[in-house]
Amino acid sequence: MIHLIILLLLATPFLGFTAGLFIEETNEKALSRLAIGSVIMQFILSSILTISWSIGGFQQINLSELNVFQNPSYHFFIDFLIDKISISFIQIGSFLALMVTIFSQYYLHREEGYKRFFLIILLFYFGYNVTILSGNFETLFLGWEILGISSFLLIAFYRHRYLPVKNAVKVFTIYRLGDVGLLLAMWLSHHFWHENVTFLKMSNANLFNEHIHEHSILGIFIALGVVLAASAKSAQFPFSFWLPRAMEGPTPSSAIFYGSLSVHMGVFLLLRIFPLIEFQLSVRILLIILGLFTFYVSTGISRVQSSIKAQVAYSSISHIGLMFVEIALGLHLLALIHFIGNAILRTYQLLISPSIVSYKIREQFYTFKPQTQTIENYFPKSWQYAMYLLCLKEWNLDSILYKYTWSPIKWLGKKLSFLTWKRSKYLIPFFLLSSLISYWVEKHFHYHLLPELSGGIALLFALKSFSEKKSAFNALFLVLFNHLFIALAVFFNEHLTWGEVLIYISGVLLSSILGFSILFFMKKKGEKLNLKRFHGHAYEYPHISIIFLIACLGLTGFPISPTFIGEDIIFSHIRDNQFILAMFVASSFVLDGLALIRIYSMLFLGPNSKTYHEVAYRNS
Repeated sequence: MIHLIILLLLATPFLGFTAGLFIEETNEKALSRLAIGSVIMQFILSSILTISWSIGGFQQINLSELNVFQNPSYHFFIDFLIDKISISFIQIGSFLALMVTIFSQYYLHREEGYKRFFLIILLFYFGYNVTILSGNFETLFLGWEILGISSFLLIAFYRHRYLPVKNAVKVFTIYRLGDVGLLLAMWLSHHFWHENVTFLKMSNANLFNEHIHEHSILGIFIALGVVLAASAKSAQFPFSFWLPRAMEGPTPSSAIFYGSLSVHMGVFLLLRIFPLIEFQLSVRILLIILGLFTFYVSTGISRVQSSIKAQVAYSSISHIGLMFVEIALGLHLLALIHFIGNAILRTYQLLISPSIVSYKIREQFYTFKPQTQTIENYFPKSWQYAMYLLCLKEWNLDSILYKYTWSPIKWLGKKLSFLTWKRSKYLIPFFLLSSLISYWVEKHFHYHLLPELSGGIALLFALKSFSEKKSAFNALFLVLFNHLFIALAVFFNEHLTWGEVLIYISGVLLSSILGFSILFFMKKKGEKLNLKRFHGHAYEYPHISIIFLIACLGLTGFPISPTFIGEDIIFSHIRDNQFILAMFVASSFVLDGLALIRIYSMLFLGPNSKTYHEVAYRNS
């Protein structure tokens, strides 16, 4: 019974998304009915799942659904887990999804992109369900990626404006930075457990204690990787600045994403892998410090915001910081109750935010309220002014992160200026020659630095692609060769079988062919393809932009191509003592994703570059 309910729960939003593709843009009634019908069914199924699980005695239920790939050392399978954590998140998620979807049918009436909004929302619900019901890291990462791209598309919903697109790319960079931690945690957990362990098995305290004593360093690194991913996803310090930027999308998407569900994914992740940090006091202390500092910083920033949506965003961040503290202290039930209350409150606040502003403007003219005493009034004036300015500038978190993270990466990429489009064509014989030389050297001398060398070359290609501004062709070509050199690095590290190489490379090659075909088509039409500014070609080529986005997602390893499985296979062949190689590969995957989304955004999103079209102002 539960097995069938889970399958229907996952299939409902996905089938709704698929059916919505065949409905005309102008048919708002059919689109809204399809979306509302899907979420009503989702709410009913989640309620039935909750009742069935309760009748069964509140026991943890693990369901292994599908064996995707298996070899002697690696097993990729889809797994689901039902317990109090997943039930709490799935139930509150389905309820809020229903409320927001019903609200959206009226709020977005006659809005350009009505169909696109509901399709992305249904895709988000599908990714949310996969993430919450996941029973292992692989299944969780599948849903995690869908949530990330859904966030990007909804922030950039007003895709012909400058600021929404810019902020969408900025938020996506933070998500990808967190993905580094999750990728490395998945890789290390494979070596920690010597298998693709399920979350149910991970919760076995005796078994975990045995492993943590044998591999204490690995356990700490896995926990730190997960903390990085959770902090980035839930906008904890030092990533707190991105959440208000994400409010550039429509109010309903802000409510469901950044008020209630998506922003709490970091809380869910920490609850799910708590057995990893339960016996590691240092990591729990780090979580407490992180949560308390985020609470302090975000509370101050929220009190000086002029925008109601930004104020709600920072208030939500501060409460999530407290949830991190509660989880670190082992107060899981309190954290779940806190999540439910915070999610409902923030959704309500964001949905009424457009009308409450009008109400407050009227109220201040008729009702005067003297300023009340606050704790700041007891501080010296110099302290008050300093704190006010610091909070007004949001502690300069955005500029600090850019200066010490993305600025050095772009600087390194610019130093590789010799990798132009004309010279990049010579990478094909260089790759073939490198492969032959590496194979001969490895076979005769067993030179063990070759994997790191190939991985380093791959990372250089990713760096150049990320910072490329002159040619979209060159950026896409460098991403392709980044993937090829990653395959080469791991091939000589663990000798992948040709079948495993084909799984990884097939998705890369097909997506590259599709991407280059579109670029050549756009060039033939005389369109600009440099990456120095937004061109907004989606205005005239909406269908072409969708196809190019699919090509970019296939190259990033999004779960629509074999490359998604291939990336896991690649990591399974990196040994636990090869941290440098793992960092090269993880960083390459992250930079590839950023470079491809940047290519797509620069070419197809933003204000149209042609002067005879309307151009939106830089500020929304």
